[in-house]
Amino acid sequence: MDEYYMNLAIAEAKKAAEIGEVPIGAVIVYKEEVIAQAFNLRETTQNATTHAELLAIQEACKKIGSWRLEETTLYVTLEPCPMCAGAILQSRIPRVVYGARDAKAGCVDSLYHLLNDNRFNHMCEVTEGILAEECGALLTQFFRDLREKKKNQKRSL
Repeated sequence: MDEYYMNLAIAEAKKAAEIGEVPIGAVIVYKEEVIAQAFNLRETTQNATTHAELLAIQEACKKIGSWRLEETTLYVTLEPCPMCAGAILQSRIPRVVYGARDAKAGCVDSLYHLLNDNRFNHMCEVTEGILAEECGALLTQFFRDLREKKKNQKRSL
């Protein structure tokens, strides 16, 4: 089932790429039902907090009617950053599944282990690497295309 839900998160990430956003998608599942789906909107909104995970958490809280997202699983295409990891802890999500690692900002496994730090009052079960190649390829292609676009813009000046 993890691959099925991660494919839904990948579909969200592709929506982000289509509008020029960094292709990161998130899906929250509650009792085998998708209750929230989102993708990055940071460039569109010019708001640093509109990451896919935070938008999905907000939607899930509305759907459930509680800030406690117990019995849920968050699927996200890229390892959460410190801001998103903090929101995951605060919303009491018990399980997080992510695709690609983020060597520059990942705070689940890469730089820190925020979701499994027993000094917090909540910890998460973490599954990493689900469809990691597909998730990573989306980001690699997005940034390759962006660099090419910028290069071509400089040439045309």
